Order: sequence, then structure tokens, then C-alpha cells
Amino acid sequence: MKSLQTILSSSRWTRPYLVALGAFVSVILTHQVALAQAPPVPTVAVLSKVSGVMVMLDGVIEPVKQSTVSAQASGRIVILAVKAGDKVRAGQTLASIDDREASVGVQRSKALVNQAEAELRNAQASLERTRDLQTKGFVSMAALDSANAQYQSALAMREQAVAGARQSGIAQGFTRVTAPFDGWILQTHAQAGDLAVPGKPLVTVYAPQPLRAVVQVPASRTQSVQAAMQTRIKVDGPHDKPLWISPTARTAIPSADPVSQTTEWRLDLPAKEAANLVPGQQVQVQFLQAQTGSVLRLTVPRAAVVRRGELTAVYVSTGQGFSLRAVRLGAQQGDESVEVLAGLKAGDEVALDPVRGGAVGARAAQPAK
Repeated sequence: MKSLQTILSSSRWTRPYLVALGAFVSVILTHQVALAQAPPVPTVAVLSKVSGVMVMLDGVIEPVKQSTVSAQASGRIVILAVKAGDKVRAGQTLASIDDREASVGVQRSKALVNQAEAELRNAQASLERTRDLQTKGFVSMAALDSANAQYQSALAMREQAVAGARQSGIAQGFTRVTAPFDGWILQTHAQAGDLAVPGKPLVTVYAPQPLRAVVQVPASRTQSVQAAMQTRIKVDGPHDKPLWISPTARTAIPSADPVSQTTEWRLDLPAKEAANLVPGQQVQVQFLQAQTGSVLRLTVPRAAVVRRGELTAVYVSTGQGFSLRAVRLGAQQGDESVEVLAGLKAGDEVALDPVRGGAVGARAAQPAK
């Protein structure tokens, strides 16, 4: 048998083949070194935990104080002084409506007040003269009664004119649309130049505090939600770490939507925890019952779950390494665990770090305690 040196020196072996052979040997050696130096991947055993019935529903953040400010006067919108996102104070002007017609009404009312006061002065002077003449016996008592009636009529006319002037002033004030409370402009519904009519929405104002989470509970889950001993709101936090907020109070609206067959639940949020939330933000609401009627659930840490497109899986230890296994997940159990509905059994060991578990040559360490 020819030696390796003789074969390599033969004419059949050319330089390209020698280079390829050397590269293959180098790859094999590098792979063996990587396997020897790869740190062990921590694993955790899949456990069966006793847990109560939990309901997780989607909700939305909304302000407790929110008002859609509408016009109370007719006319062209001259100025829209705010835009969405502006901060406003109570009484601040939001929009101005053309008040020329209202100003004419105010002037007419003032003129009527002046006329009524003049007639009242004349009636009062006539009443005093008639009373003096009746005292001296020059006029009858009927004449005095007639003068007194004219005075009372003039007095009523003046009060009517004053009331009309006050009403005209109020109508003119309606041409200035003001903020009902301190808050932020959520949305504008009109622009300068639009025609305003009574009842037409102009802007929506909301107060940043207090806030609440609103969730629509299906009829099939109503009993579970009503029996829940613990309620928490899950909010997306920094670095994909969820934040959990416990509501200060919860209220169920005693009516159901006839189409969706859901009941609205309102969960008041504490001011400190809700400081960074905004109206319209999506949240998840967790209703957890007591241990009564509890069941066994398979759970794995959320960190062990890997998602690749539509595939949800974990890396399961096989003794020789790790294999990727598809799983079907259920509801979240606490802050760090999630229920496994299919794909695993109790006692399986899964990689806590799926990135390292999917690497070539990864091996399992001792299960985490």
C-alpha cells in the first residue's frame, strides 16, 4: 500500500486538491475546538403547577374626564386657536365664531333698556304728580290707580329689557368656545372658515389624570370575571418587560351590547403607575380566580420560548444536545411563566436561552433549581 506521502507526491494530485483537503481538515478541527469550548446552556424542567382559573382580555386606556366641546351659536368659525396635542387651561378660548350678529343683538337690547328706563322715569313722575293731586282732592282715586298701574307696567318693561340684554350678552359669549377644564386637546373636528351650528363638535378635550382601563367582557366569561379575586393590567414596559398595575376600583356597566354580547368593565388606575400611559393605548387585563376549582397546568418560562415567523417553539434537551420542538401556548401564568397546551410533557428540560440552545454543539447544563 502506498504511503500518504507517496500518494500526495504522485502526479494525480494537483495543488488545488491539496488546498481543499487542508481547508476541510481545518474546518473539522475548528468545529471540534468549538464543541469543546462551548459553555453549557442552562435548562429548566417543565412543571405542572396548580393554578386557578385565569381570564386574559384585551383592553384600552381611556381618560375618566373627556369632553367633546360643541358650538352653542351659529356663525362662521373665525379662529381655531388650538390643535391636537395642545395643553389648555380651564376657561381658555378654543375657537371664536363670527359675533357680528350677536353684537347687533346686544346693541338692540341696550337701546331697549334705555327706552324702558326712560318710560319708567316718566311713569314714576306721573305717579308722584297724581298722588299729590289726589291728596289735594283735584283728581279721583281712579286716576291714582291708573297712574300706579302705568308705573308698574313701566317697571316690568324695564326688567324685561334688562333680562333681554343679559340674554343677548350670554348669546354673544357663546361665540367664544372655552375649555371646560384643564387638560389636553385630543382631536379637532372643525377648521377656521367652517360653519358652526349649535351642537356641532369642535374639539375634544381630556384630562391626563385620572385614567382607567376599559375591557369588553364576553358573556361566556362574565361569571369568571365576577368571581375573580385578583385583577391586574399588563402594560408593555421598556426592554419588552411587562409592567403590572393593580386597579384601585373596578366597575361593571349593568348592560350588554346587543351585537357583540359583551359587558363593559372599567378599572380605575392609580395616578403614579398610570403617569406614562396615554388614552387609546392597548393593554391586557388579567382576572385571576381563587384556588377553588384549580387545575394542573404545564408551564415554562417566557424566556425559553422562541418565535420564528408563525412557529412558536422551545429547545428541548435530548441528552446529546437540543432539538427544536413546536409548542402551543396558553395564557400567561404570572410575570415570567406561560402555560403550554401541547408539545411538551412534565419533566422535559428546555433551554432557558434559546439563542445558545440553537447553536451548533450546544449542550445542556444542570437544570436550574
